[in-house]
Amino acid sequence: MTRTVSPFWPLDWWSAWWDAWGSVPYVAPLRDAGQASDLEKLHATAFARPWAAHEFERMLCERSIEAHALRRGNALLGFVLSRKAVDEAEILTIVLAPSARGGGHSHRLLREHLNALAYAGIRTVHLEVDEGNTPALKLYTRHGFLKVGERKGYYPLPDGSRATALTMSATLS
Repeated sequence: MTRTVSPFWPLDWWSAWWDAWGSVPYVAPLRDAGQASDLEKLHATAFARPWAAHEFERMLCERSIEAHALRRGNALLGFVLSRKAVDEAEILTIVLAPSARGGGHSHRLLREHLNALAYAGIRTVHLEVDEGNTPALKLYTRHGFLKVGERKGYYPLPDGSRATALTMSATLS
């Protein structure tokens, strides 16, 4: 028996759709302290003084921590962690894998994280960022963060010098 296949509905349309959908990055809550070593490795790709796995493990067990991951399938592409206190929060860290940088993924990750914070009753979000981190400054400005101060010599750099941290805040609607 010969089957005729329409060029508009190939037999494998479902698997093609599923494969394409599975390659789309998505943001999801991050609650599994068992992923601490993955967070440590990813954090080390972006910071001169990366956090250790036990620091991530401890934070993910705290009720005051709001955390989200950017994933593609099971692969971790990025994450953001904030600490909540009453109606304020501080973004502790946000990082994307080198392969995910420059594609607008940080915008989506931060937007969804800020939405979750707002839903949790957070009204003001604070953060600090290296004054030389132009991509991060553009991202934060795009999301309504304004400079409120600075901390000179705050961040250690790989060459032994120190960079100024800008403190920024945003009001969530």
